[in-house]
Amino acid sequence: MTTTGAHAHPRFAEALSDLGLADVTPRIRRFPDATRTAAEAAAAVGCELSQICKSLIFAADGVPVLVLMDGSARVDLDLVRRELGAEKVTRAAADVVRETTGYAIGGVPPFGHRTRTRVLADRGLLAHDVVWAAAGTPHTVFPMAPHDLVAHAGATLVDVRERTA
Repeated sequence: MTTTGAHAHPRFAEALSDLGLADVTPRIRRFPDATRTAAEAAAAVGCELSQICKSLIFAADGVPVLVLMDGSARVDLDLVRRELGAEKVTRAAADVVRETTGYAIGGVPPFGHRTRTRVLADRGLLAHDVVWAAAGTPHTVFPMAPHDLVAHAGATLVDVRERTA
């Protein structure tokens, strides 16, 4: 593992600069192998699975929406549907994810996307002092306080975690 911002996706590095977050760049970590799942990212970082912030793109009545969720949880699509007042919510196809965000699945960061997208953040992310999110590639992650991450993503805090019986 290396720690350098030089490996962040250029669009994400530009977003950090635009947001005045240059201090994040040196803390970006790059891994030799892709960390496409939350479990792989948590193992690589050495943190709890719930400290990984997943950036998931869904289609709400055909309109892309980003949901930020902790790595140990699943998104309840019915709760997202109700939150958005949508008829139908589905996982977005890989081409829609790339077209909307400019990033491939597994590397989507919480902000710095190609297009402006509505963002929902599950309150479960706030359970930690620091969470780790993708820095634009499946090989890179960065740490940030969850309140700051939610603010920079322009997210609305919601409860969309799938409940287990």
